[in-house]
Amino acid sequence: MNTKEYISSGIIESYILGHASPEEAGILECVMKNNAEVKTAFEEAQKTLEHLATAQAVTPPSDLKSKIWNKIQQEQIVEEIKPALSIDIPERKDLKENNIEGTIIKKNTSWKPYAIAASVLFLISVAGNLFMMNTQSSDKKQMTLLAAEAKQQNQQMKRMNQKLDMFSNPDMQMVMLKGVEKHTDAKAMVFWDKKTKEVYLNAEKLPKAPEGMQYQLWAIQHGKPVSAGMYTEEKDSSIALANISNAQAFAITLEKEGGSKVPTMENMFVMGAI
Repeated sequence: MNTKEYISSGIIESYILGHASPEEAGILECVMKNNAEVKTAFEEAQKTLEHLATAQAVTPPSDLKSKIWNKIQQEQIVEEIKPALSIDIPERKDLKENNIEGTIIKKNTSWKPYAIAASVLFLISVAGNLFMMNTQSSDKKQMTLLAAEAKQQNQQMKRMNQKLDMFSNPDMQMVMLKGVEKHTDAKAMVFWDKKTKEVYLNAEKLPKAPEGMQYQLWAIQHGKPVSAGMYTEEKDSSIALANISNAQAFAITLEKEGGSKVPTMENMFVMGAI
């Protein structure tokens, strides 16, 4: 097996995702030390997978952090005020006798602000806008807007889970498509099911298609391009574009909406060999 065959075997992606066996991982680590091409391919694959994993991260509202920390500070103020109120209360014998117990209780409750902070960080990472829905006013227009945003985030999380399922599916072959000379920053990834022969495409790293234009995926079979389906954002990583029984490479071109029978070579964005 030569270097290119080793890189395209999928072992690099398996290693990054934690699916490689100890023996496979050891071999890859040894190869990377002695083969610059394999090491470069590993670094590029790692960056691409990181980009795919974070492409749909949810950003909370800009003022959410200040609102949350204000709540934490209020909780701390309440904790400090409560002992002060007891100054005007006559000392009782039973309180003095249980002074040690009271001290222990006070120390045990000191974890409360930290528990609140931990909960806050969790809310920020998974449901910032849902938190806002529960704390903002009951204005119907604003509530409707926040509900729509929450629905969109749920859809994004659903698509992300679908991608993670593909990454962990041993029958799914991942083919990285790199930008060609005119579009060096463009990236995409094809998921090719070895059993069903269905082809899925993640193309979030391609520029947004202009009005009236659409990305088209091509499979290179015996040196000839065969259409592998038209890409839309709704289909990204979730709906099969086509069934391809055999291919040596994949490429993406920008075509008029609806697609073309042959690829427009000057409009090719990415390509990747299997």
